[in-house]
Amino acid sequence: MQSEELTPLFCFPTVVVTAFKPEFLDAVRAVSEDNFEPQDINEIYPVKMTGNLTDDPRMHAFCEYVGSSAWQILSNQGSDMTGASTFFTEMWTQEHHKHSQMEQHVHGNGAQLVGFYFLETPENCSKALFYDPRPGKVQVNLPEADMGQVTPASNAMGIEAKPGTLIFANAWLPHGFTRHASDKPIRFVHFNIGVEYAPAQAAEVI
Repeated sequence: MQSEELTPLFCFPTVVVTAFKPEFLDAVRAVSEDNFEPQDINEIYPVKMTGNLTDDPRMHAFCEYVGSSAWQILSNQGSDMTGASTFFTEMWTQEHHKHSQMEQHVHGNGAQLVGFYFLETPENCSKALFYDPRPGKVQVNLPEADMGQVTPASNAMGIEAKPGTLIFANAWLPHGFTRHASDKPIRFVHFNIGVEYAPAQAAEVI
């Protein structure tokens, strides 16, 4: 039981944002399918990837929604977005086959947010994983009372997605995917988003 004398102050929170947007599935699936090159599946890394998808006009509505949502997320987190705009550093579709896995990693190269949009999620497919980014806490972790609950003591959080699920996270947040156990592949779009500020207007010299 929490004492009334102890007031928690939650500092430096980690935020993952989700939305369900099935209205983009048809267009994004079609673009993804058109951009997969014929290739053999490597048994060590059983994954296929497209090239960049942002230039396809069929992606316009999806990109517009994701870009404006990213701006709002960063603003809601307390960033000063005055004069700022978001842009895609890259966006591509991944198709993971049985036993594939995405290891824990982060994104640099100017990315502020990363995201996923799920196209196919068969039974027993991979889960998106997000890991505690605080190395100091990781070094001194205590056992969790209930690993099924997301608490300040959690070491990682898994998300079971369905087609149409959209996930945003800060690019510095370590993420990955569990090993894929389904005989059918999982497909999702992965994107990175940067921020640029309009240059300050120089004073007119008379």
